[in-house]
Amino acid sequence: MSLYIGREASKLWKRLCAETRTEISLLLENWKYVLGGLIFQYIHGLAARSIHYFHRPGPILQDVGFYLLPEMGPEKAYISETVFTSIFLSFVLWTFHPFIWKTKKIYTVLVWCRVFAFLCACQFLRIITFYSTQLPGPNYHCREGSKLARLPLPDNILEAFIIVPRGVLYGCGDLIFSSHMIFSLVFVRTYQKYGTRRFIKYCAWLLVMVQSLLIVASRKHYTVDVVVAWYTVNLIVFFIDKKLPELPDRSAATFLPLSKDSKGREENHKLLNGNSGESNDRRLRSQANGKITEHESNGHVEAVNGV
Repeated sequence: MSLYIGREASKLWKRLCAETRTEISLLLENWKYVLGGLIFQYIHGLAARSIHYFHRPGPILQDVGFYLLPEMGPEKAYISETVFTSIFLSFVLWTFHPFIWKTKKIYTVLVWCRVFAFLCACQFLRIITFYSTQLPGPNYHCREGSKLARLPLPDNILEAFIIVPRGVLYGCGDLIFSSHMIFSLVFVRTYQKYGTRRFIKYCAWLLVMVQSLLIVASRKHYTVDVVVAWYTVNLIVFFIDKKLPELPDRSAATFLPLSKDSKGREENHKLLNGNSGESNDRRLRSQANGKITEHESNGHVEAVNGV
């Protein structure tokens, strides 16, 4: 038993090392896209913080969702954040599953390049919309009388470029459209395309729908913020996805120049793609045997004709 566990642990370690080498090579080729996506996340956070300086609390606007959904109250605001956190962490862990499991069809770096492209486009439009018109925030800390409704001006220029976690949780003014919905919809649509578990896909879409209702019930956004996110994000992902090159097939051995010798390439290929390398070997051997059989039969026919 211990021998079996040790052998499986050794295989897992080799597969992890092979996958890491592959992802590092892909990161070196696409680091500009990954770095650009990370930088834009900072720009988006900076824009959301800076709009708080312009926020002015006022009467809450009339909203259909507020009439239809009962108010959960500030003490239950954690429920919607818990749902969002579960979606966020689940997707991040899934993008790194090729390092562990044999059955995989994605490359982590390439998936995140696509995700960053979707996020940046959606967040760019979001920045334009909430800077165009500042609405009074419906959240409890954004209402009249709250000390957090208005953000005091920074003491120096450096303070204006610092993003603190408290500001992310208690921001005001960045309403249309919901940032939580941007991340959730982008993640779920990405898994819808590259994921393999149909049941998880159904559960993911159900969670996003539940999160939409919880956001409105928690009074974190108006209903229009959620509705606009639903059709805007889906349209952006749909059109950008058609413009981006498709992810390469993991079964293609020529895509992974990891080792100079043929034996090393074959071993890395099997480690990275599970049993696909073995199936390819069997297919090539069967084709070779077919050619040999055909050649022998042709030689036999020629010999008979010669006789």
